[in-house]
Amino acid sequence: MNITTIVLINGLWISALGWELWVQHYADKGYHVIAADWPGREGEIEQLRRDPGNFASLGLNDVVDHYEQLIRELETPPLIIGHSLGGLVTQMLLDRGWGAAGVAIAPAPVKGVRRLPLSSFKIALSALGNPFNKRETTLLNAKQFHETFANTLTEAQSRSAFTRYALPGPNRVLLQTTLANFSRHAAATVNVRNDTRAPLLLVAGGKDRFAPPSLVKANFDLYQESKAETDYKEFPGQANFTFLRQTKVADYVLGWALCRSNGSKLTALPNQTDAWSVQLSA
Repeated sequence: MNITTIVLINGLWISALGWELWVQHYADKGYHVIAADWPGREGEIEQLRRDPGNFASLGLNDVVDHYEQLIRELETPPLIIGHSLGGLVTQMLLDRGWGAAGVAIAPAPVKGVRRLPLSSFKIALSALGNPFNKRETTLLNAKQFHETFANTLTEAQSRSAFTRYALPGPNRVLLQTTLANFSRHAAATVNVRNDTRAPLLLVAGGKDRFAPPSLVKANFDLYQESKAETDYKEFPGQANFTFLRQTKVADYVLGWALCRSNGSKLTALPNQTDAWSVQLSA
């Protein structure tokens, strides 16, 4: 299957603008790249921070339905790449039958992952001022952003990223994912035994405090009874946010997807996986 389109899905607290380096990198290679934000979160960052009313009541299925409709309108199945909460959305879309291949980078876990690190649970709940108000949003402050997502950057680099990319996240979505194992009909439910879904790659960062490798591996392990292809890759030096600043990661996941969509095995990506990164700009 020839992949011509790449759909990039952002997470709960980082806008679609966070994909800007990946968008340019893939566009330079000739791909049609779509990095649309969640419904109601289109527009200027500052305005969305001041008035998050258009997306405050979003639920997880609202987000997934939004991207499903976008993908329905494409002529050919795309490569779907999601980061953080977008990684969970990616898994849900593949389970629904969409995509030529999917990549979940530092993903929020599907229902059934029971080895949720205490640190992740605390970070999620501490971010909420009133966790049971499902019609509100929460914006991490600059310190939380640095400690949770951008811990490998300097404080100045992290603050620059926070200013440029950070958005409020709907409390309802956060609660639906964090408390999924306590709900019989959780929105974060995925049929991990689905044998007909497209190939899936789960990516972890060795220095990720929000979705550490143990969490991503536990998510990966749930798929082992499925005949559909599922792979795992760990980048030891990556924190949660810094994945978005690394074109070596973009090259790796694209190479993986091209091999999988062509029915071949990925053994190595010479030249493409050499470490290099673009410096964070204000």
